Amino acid sequence: MKIEKINIDGKKESIEVLDKIFLSKVNKQLVSNVLYKTNANYKSRKSKTKQKNEIIGSTAKIYAQKGTGNARHASRKAPIFVGGGVAHGPKGQSNYKIRKLNKSEKKKSISSLITEKNKLNNLIVFDDFKKEINKTKEMNIILKKFQAINSLFILDKSSKEKIHRSIRNIPNVKVTDINHFSAFDIVKYKKLIFTETAIKELEKRYS
Repeated sequence: MKIEKINIDGKKESIEVLDKIFLSKVNKQLVSNVLYKTNANYKSRKSKTKQKNEIIGSTAKIYAQKGTGNARHASRKAPIFVGGGVAHGPKGQSNYKIRKLNKSEKKKSISSLITEKNKLNNLIVFDDFKKEINKTKEMNIILKKFQAINSLFILDKSSKEKIHRSIRNIPNVKVTDINHFSAFDIVKYKKLIFTETAIKELEKRYS
């Protein structure tokens, strides 16, 4: 199929793209499963507190067992003392199930989401960025011009280097490449933006 390619001046051309990426069947159930697994695998359970046996210090009994009128205690490492261990605290273990995503699931979910973006006119294909853009103000003007103030840029390496400085501080915009995006990223942002070379790199993965 053919889709429009546009440069930052607004000039349009047509380019040929793979049907199985841009005109695939939209499988919402598959997308939902992939998003669930992706989100579940992002969970971080790395918090760690020291148990009583991990506290460094004296193990001497703080006072006699009997005769003081106070409660009986052992060392200052007990959880009831400031500086002691934490009872039943997190142990820094990743003891949760990793939900496996196979390559076929990933590819089909990406195709479904790209097709849906295309149908909703939320897909933009730019010419590769030839000129370096260093000013955030200049990039903001381009984003507003193409109604892309909430967008995911998936760029080729050269284009990414040319605009990264101008776009990195703009909220609700993410810049990445073919190797570092997921279905979750596509869903999160309204507009999906590719460069022509990035499209070709994506098609190589699917061919």
